[in-house]
Amino acid sequence: MTANSCSRKRHEEEWERYDAAAGAGPPRPTVLFALERFAGEGRAPGLAVDLGCGIGRDAVPLLRRGWRVVALDRRIAALARLAERVSPGERRRLLLWAERIEDAVPPPCDLLIASFSLFLVAPGAFARSWARLRAALRPGGRIACQLLGPEDDWAAEPGITVHERAELAALLAGLEVERLEEGRSTSTTPRGAVKHWHLWHLVARKP
Repeated sequence: MTANSCSRKRHEEEWERYDAAAGAGPPRPTVLFALERFAGEGRAPGLAVDLGCGIGRDAVPLLRRGWRVVALDRRIAALARLAERVSPGERRRLLLWAERIEDAVPPPCDLLIASFSLFLVAPGAFARSWARLRAALRPGGRIACQLLGPEDDWAAEPGITVHERAELAALLAGLEVERLEEGRSTSTTPRGAVKHWHLWHLVARKP
């Protein structure tokens, strides 16, 4: 086995461990909050787009609730594992999409999910990507996501987009902010590193 093959194998094993850890557990609280709001309005399940879906922590529960889901991730291996986790009936309501978030033009949808993925869009591409997401939301649609705050351990990393609280008003102008919570915590990431998180947990509705 060559050095490149060994490195690739280690990289794949790291992602497998990440998927096993990050893909476990219930849907993110922001997603559950958005679903509760839809239920309170009496709206039937519609179309959700899950950006950076991984192996389906949010996508699988949505399918089981009757939603149609477009699941986007740049890693084909993660999409394949997601497909393995759903029933044949659920698979008919699932579209797998291998793409980077910054290159994606989402279809018109009722729910946009970007759980711990949107801040991985580089600063130079973020405004364009955010505009596409807003444009994709149907009237009454919601976005449920996390944005990164300036005191996060990753804030100074290249390719990471950070938002100060003062920037959020302009970002969310024209949307109805239903949930905006600041989160600070220190935990071990799925890859085993200790990390301080500074996050904005967001749910916003398009009028």
